[in-house]
Amino acid sequence: MTAIRRRQPTNGNVVPQRVHLVGAGGMHMSAIGEILLARGHVVTGSDLVTSEHTERLQEHGGTIYLGHAAANVGRAELVVTTVAARDDNPELRTARERGIPVMVRSEMVQRLIADRDVLAIAGTHGKTTTTTFASLMAVQSGLDPLVLSGGDSIDLGGNARDGAGRIAVVEADEYAEAFLQYTPKFALVTNIEADHLDYYQTEERYKAAFRAFAERVTPDGTLFVCADAPEAAMLGRERRQAGAHVEFYGVETDTTKTPTEWRAANVRGNDRGGLDCVVQLDGAELGRLSLQIPGRHNIANALGALAMAMRAGADFRRAIQAAEQCRGAVRRFEHIADIDLDGPDTTITLMDDYAHHPTEVRATLLAARQRFPGRRLVACFQPHTYSRSAYLLDGFKTCFEALDTLYILGTYAAREQAEAGLDAAGLAREITSPPAVYLETFEEAAERIAVDLRPGDVFFTIGAGTVNELGPMLRAKLEAR
Repeated sequence: MTAIRRRQPTNGNVVPQRVHLVGAGGMHMSAIGEILLARGHVVTGSDLVTSEHTERLQEHGGTIYLGHAAANVGRAELVVTTVAARDDNPELRTARERGIPVMVRSEMVQRLIADRDVLAIAGTHGKTTTTTFASLMAVQSGLDPLVLSGGDSIDLGGNARDGAGRIAVVEADEYAEAFLQYTPKFALVTNIEADHLDYYQTEERYKAAFRAFAERVTPDGTLFVCADAPEAAMLGRERRQAGAHVEFYGVETDTTKTPTEWRAANVRGNDRGGLDCVVQLDGAELGRLSLQIPGRHNIANALGALAMAMRAGADFRRAIQAAEQCRGAVRRFEHIADIDLDGPDTTITLMDDYAHHPTEVRATLLAARQRFPGRRLVACFQPHTYSRSAYLLDGFKTCFEALDTLYILGTYAAREQAEAGLDAAGLAREITSPPAVYLETFEEAAERIAVDLRPGDVFFTIGAGTVNELGPMLRAKLEAR
């Protein structure tokens, strides 16, 4: 990824030369580090584990420490922290004692984009893919955007880009109300479904955060809303009634309830495994959109990105070319390997996907049925947090129905203790279609699944934790066969 160095803004949002990042390996935090390094800052940071993101920061000139310690702060003039860091973190405590300013990640993002027209993409599902589409459309159209994404883009080569253009494309994360730091000129909401209730506690508080986000769009800006998502569409109608400029997009939407400016019509499969459609604006045909990424949900993601990018200055032809070439984000329906056991009909395909909410899982598996017709589908799901397994249990009971065989791996706890909700073994007992097989460890899972997989199978690792590490383990065992 080529980074372009820019001058610092001349307002009060100037960033000090030396910045320390607590939780530097996080997806959003590492993107901040990438931008700062591209602009010539001295960046230090720390995290509990090394990762490709901490390694990338070090390759670009950052100094990243393993573990948290007071000495890591060094000569920092500003400390930026993930919200997951506790108040007793030694680096935060040291910063406060020394009078070094401390801000959370979203505040820092706002400082980096303060002099841009912001395109902020929010929603319970689809944020990263929509951000990827919008970023590539802006790049292809010569808008040279700054990009801060919540996932690695295969085509951009990472999760950050420091362009010199007037726009910034930002994935607006709702966790801990982070997206309320932004004042976007263009905002997009893909959908709204209950999530992150470990923070919000109630679904109503979660929805209220999205209402507050939508209200932060500048008076001369536009809110884009997916008409196919009921809660998002309701939000869009409310904002339109309040006098805000709102544009709806949807895939063959019933426009009698929600008039929809941007529509994808005549959706059908193509020979690349993805979908094609005709893009319509206010009933007039603009042209054809063709994706190599499968799934109707990705037609919606691309359409929303197109609407936002075009209103920000992107050219339609260049934008749809970018969408056509887009390979998506890392860990979103990502192909890992084809293991040829004994000829083409005996190939086992390994895939990986970040889905960790029932709606996301269901969409991924429907896309898998589209991409791999007639093949047996097998998956290993790693639940992400105990609380999510509990409050989304009804959805988890039914979202795996497209699978032939399901394995459940031990829960990725993240910031939680087991008493916060339902553990993986309990979740496995609740899922009956198909019956779930609980496997506690990666080693146990790799051994069992390598034996169980049949020639022609398609196998997915699914989850937002570390389940993607199972794929390489399984690949080694299958190749040894």
